[in-house]
Amino acid sequence: MSSDSPGSVTQSSGMDSLNSNSRHGDFKGKHSVEKIGGTSMSDYVAVRDNIVLKPAQKESLYNRVFVVSAYGGITDQLLEHKKTGQPGVYALFANGVNDDSWLDALQSLKDKIFTINAALFETEAELAEANGFILERLEDTQRCLSDLQRLCQHGHFSLDTHLATVREMLASIGEAHSAWNTATLLRRDGVNACFVDLTGWNTNKHISLDERIEMAFGKLDLDSVLPIATGYAHSDRGLMSTFDRGYSEMTFSRIAVLTGAREAVIHKEFHLSSADPRLVGEANAVPIGRTNYDVADQLANLGMEAIHPKAAKGLRKGNIPLRVKNTFEPEHTGTLITSDYVSDEPCVEIIAGCKGIHAIEVFDQNMAGDIAQCDTDIMAIIKRFKGHIVSKDINANTITHFISANLKTVKRIMRTLEERFPEAEVSQQKVTIVSAIGSDMKIPGILAKTVSALADKNISVLALHQSMRQVDMQFVVSEDNYDEAIKSLHRCLVEVHDHGRAICLAS
Repeated sequence: MSSDSPGSVTQSSGMDSLNSNSRHGDFKGKHSVEKIGGTSMSDYVAVRDNIVLKPAQKESLYNRVFVVSAYGGITDQLLEHKKTGQPGVYALFANGVNDDSWLDALQSLKDKIFTINAALFETEAELAEANGFILERLEDTQRCLSDLQRLCQHGHFSLDTHLATVREMLASIGEAHSAWNTATLLRRDGVNACFVDLTGWNTNKHISLDERIEMAFGKLDLDSVLPIATGYAHSDRGLMSTFDRGYSEMTFSRIAVLTGAREAVIHKEFHLSSADPRLVGEANAVPIGRTNYDVADQLANLGMEAIHPKAAKGLRKGNIPLRVKNTFEPEHTGTLITSDYVSDEPCVEIIAGCKGIHAIEVFDQNMAGDIAQCDTDIMAIIKRFKGHIVSKDINANTITHFISANLKTVKRIMRTLEERFPEAEVSQQKVTIVSAIGSDMKIPGILAKTVSALADKNISVLALHQSMRQVDMQFVVSEDNYDEAIKSLHRCLVEVHDHGRAICLAS
């Protein structure tokens, strides 16, 4: 393997010609591009048997490209825990130039990776090769971080200016590990797989994401080789700075677009269902079956991503359908997402929600007449601290933003708002948002029916939002009411229809 090229490939067999069905044509290729999530990746046997050996195209194992995430929990250890914020190697390193706690975290990561490898590779020779591949990158990383730490102890160098690059480097390790392992294991099991390294490790070139993908896939014959590509791809602009933890979906999307895929597929450990089965019961939650990219965007806004909105944009423009499948139910066709789908009759397709929302309210009578400028200033402050705005309310003298962020970030936003608006009353309250979403929800009386269903369970609606496009309704309720609100809306809008049948089985 050469790690100096933008897209390192570990096997040359079958790569001597450009796939005639790909590359910028006005027609779709015959191949699919498929992303495998981290939880699914942690079960190699399921990936091999349920995804690779049971392809949608029964006649061939090939004409597919796989883009893989890191094994479950690895990126959390490399960066920080996605949900709890517990620091990983990156977060500990970023805390200061005189703190070596990141070294302990890196050793813990190494131990976890070697444990994963030991469970996957059967012979000592195979295990030694697998450990050797990833150990080289871990040791390179430790040397780079140690050198940077020493450099930044000098007054003329600032650690902050290098942190974005550090984050990119660390993120790449997880996907390189899982992709190399998967390609190697599949070759052992009789599949002509190749490792496509998009991480740019040790590269001396900084090129665009599209160039890196084109160089890696330009000579692959998809009829005879199965590429296993890293979900992280290095680019001159940096994927992490724009997409943060959604970077693998952007890589997946661009590969699909640039190679002219006929379909994009995401393999998850669950179906895209009408609600969380753990809340509403497995017998009541049903796979959606069909929906559109608009619905996918609404889910992403709540943090329940079928796909990152910017990744979906490329697929939508390229008219490439997206299918979301359950790794552990390979015979199920999953949910197909297209640009033009609209349900045969108006209905609610999914009940979703988001916990841990902070309602930040700025009340200032001086806003009257200048509300637009005030809102612009508030959003700029929230953006500076990387708070994700889920929704907002505006009236003559009050602006409330409902944001998804940790408490530390919220406190920083609050302090800055108080400095910017010294005469205003700035307050915050922790709430939750539950939402009813569908490709067409133009149902007379649906809002009244929904509010009534919540009231029947003694759930107070603190705020509600419904746009004129009528693809979603959002209800802000107290955190204690989250579970019951989800169950109540699902019973009201999905499980029972006026005509005695479920209204969410779009097909």
